[in-house]
Amino acid sequence: VQLQASGGGLVQAGGSQRLSCAASGRTFSRGHMGWFRRAPGKEREFVAAISWSSDTRSYADSVKGRFTISRDKAKNTVYLQMNSLKPEDTAVYYCAFEPYGSAEYDYWGQGTLVTVSS
Repeated sequence: VQLQASGGGLVQAGGSQRLSCAASGRTFSRGHMGWFRRAPGKEREFVAAISWSSDTRSYADSVKGRFTISRDKAKNTVYLQMNSLKPEDTAVYYCAFEPYGSAEYDYWGQGTLVTVSS
């Protein structure tokens, strides 16, 4: 399984950014794709996840109402639309895949940096 994250960059506070994660290497029909982030000097934290099969979504409290995760099954791609960005959203964002519905993410992308300026 290969995960390729893209879409990071520099954005002003209050702005928007969309991240993409292209997945390849197997048939994606179950399990979850997730987005995580690691801010400078902090532990990695969960951001959002989506079920491949049911489209069920979950979010960290810190991003609810601002971020939206979605998937395009035909393209094996997951997106993270980030609106109303804040400087505290600055982090390296990683996409990850867990194949069995266990919430244990076995596969990780390389990360993409999002910097939100105040």
